[in-house]
Amino acid sequence: MERKWIFPLAVGSIVSLFLLFLTTLTSFDGSPFLFFYRSSAVTGGSSPFVENQLKPIPISTLPPPPRFAYLISGSAGDGRMLKRTLLALYHPLNQYVVHLDREASSEERLDLEKFVKDHPVFNKVGNVRMIVKANLVTYRGPTMVANTLHAAAILLKEGGDWDWFINLSASDYPLVTQDDLLHTFSYLPRDLNFIDHTSNIGWKEFQRAKPIIIDPGLYSMRKADVFWVTQKRSVPTAFKLFTGIHKYPLLSADACNTGTISLIGSAWMALSRPFVDYCIWGWDNLPRTVLMYYANFLSSPEGYFHTVICNAQEFRNTTVNSDLHFISWDNPPKQHPHLLRLADMQRMIDSNAPFARKFPRHDPVLDKIDSEILSRGPDMFTPGGWCVGSGKNGTDPCTVIGNRTVLRPGPGAKRLEKLISSLLSNDNFRPRQCK
Repeated sequence: MERKWIFPLAVGSIVSLFLLFLTTLTSFDGSPFLFFYRSSAVTGGSSPFVENQLKPIPISTLPPPPRFAYLISGSAGDGRMLKRTLLALYHPLNQYVVHLDREASSEERLDLEKFVKDHPVFNKVGNVRMIVKANLVTYRGPTMVANTLHAAAILLKEGGDWDWFINLSASDYPLVTQDDLLHTFSYLPRDLNFIDHTSNIGWKEFQRAKPIIIDPGLYSMRKADVFWVTQKRSVPTAFKLFTGIHKYPLLSADACNTGTISLIGSAWMALSRPFVDYCIWGWDNLPRTVLMYYANFLSSPEGYFHTVICNAQEFRNTTVNSDLHFISWDNPPKQHPHLLRLADMQRMIDSNAPFARKFPRHDPVLDKIDSEILSRGPDMFTPGGWCVGSGKNGTDPCTVIGNRTVLRPGPGAKRLEKLISSLLSNDNFRPRQCK
């Protein structure tokens, strides 16, 4: 009596094995033998099941486009250029913060605020913000770092989902469309950080790291240049210093290349959201510690983020050694880059970089970039797949917003792909990370 359960168990097992065997059988045309095995694809012939007569929904093999979060900042007299740069960079997928520092007149800041607030596309999409309570920014002091962190915090709090944070100034301008940039970055890991960096700080150890400076912009209502404290300090041992870098060959008096390299800093970058989040929250306190050190460091924007990322174990292997900019320097290099003109157009294109600087305000070279690279009319957006207006009678087709995820990359995407492929090659990627 105790073993009556054995027989039904054996019968059930045999039936289950038989059914499992049948599911492996197929007809001569390769279709499943059993009628209850359904495929989403129709192989021909009629079927009694409605599901088999429906056409399958095609699944796109294209990766979803990323979203960029931009900070575009300027100072007195940059209001018009900020508007122009914003329109050239605009895409409804992205997020934007614009900042005109406190040195600008209240009239100029109000004009920019009105432009952002009243623009019908910005109103509809809701992805452009202006820092109304302006910060005082000194390029050579830590106030620029503070302003960058301020914008990043706003974008983390109010900007929704985005993947990369890009800081630009009113002197920067794009060399590719946003469709080009979004398309190319769709294929990249979202944790990459594009930032020029090196630990070989050279002359900067004595002229930047050891001197102690005070930035009046931290406590004053009026902009003033930084000033030096007589006492000097030693190079830190709690963390290793890194700096942004543009390598520039110095020429001798007879114009022959001596092979000497001048290290010129870069404060421009495209940072991943996880790293920006880390800089704001600083859960292991490294970002705050380094920030306190760089509060007295000359030209701290050229070293703060570089030092943080290369000393953070979680992020040091995510760096790509590039600031994604074309920048031309005088020889010997001066404090600021060479101003780009029409004569520099071909070199800019050949660099394959998505951005360039430093441009004079409203120079003819910008009109040439608009017409030949961005296909952008005066005071209009750079057209992309999201623009579905007719464009009749000279109207901006981007005032009518279509599907925001539709991208129409152009020649700029091919150029950018060459640059990214080179940066991520075996020769350049790992060997140049935080060295």
